[in-house]
Amino acid sequence: MALAKEQIKLVFEQSEKEVADLHQRTREGLLTARLNGKQVGRKKGVGFETKKAREAKQIIRTHCKTFGGTLDDAECMKLTGLARNTYYKYKRQIRAELMAEQDLPKGASIFYEPPKSF
Repeated sequence: MALAKEQIKLVFEQSEKEVADLHQRTREGLLTARLNGKQVGRKKGVGFETKKAREAKQIIRTHCKTFGGTLDDAECMKLTGLARNTYYKYKRQIRAELMAEQDLPKGASIFYEPPKSF
């Protein structure tokens, strides 16, 4: 019984060593690739936009009160079928795009937003 426990312990130690070696080789390979000028992973800040996101943003731009429409946020969320977090994320992205088009500083606002009550 003691011999079996010892053998199992040795097998686990060997497998842990193999995993550690694999991690080390992976780190070395990534470092070598970066030093050779290769892009590892996705570039920061670069994403893609789905068809659904484009359509939802267009609806938000045309119907949301913030952008000159007639619907408030809750009605816009129902119209687009988006979750609350996704809706506000898209709204922030639209605002950033519009501000970038007009070359405004980051803190400036081109839209009227009523003060938030707590």
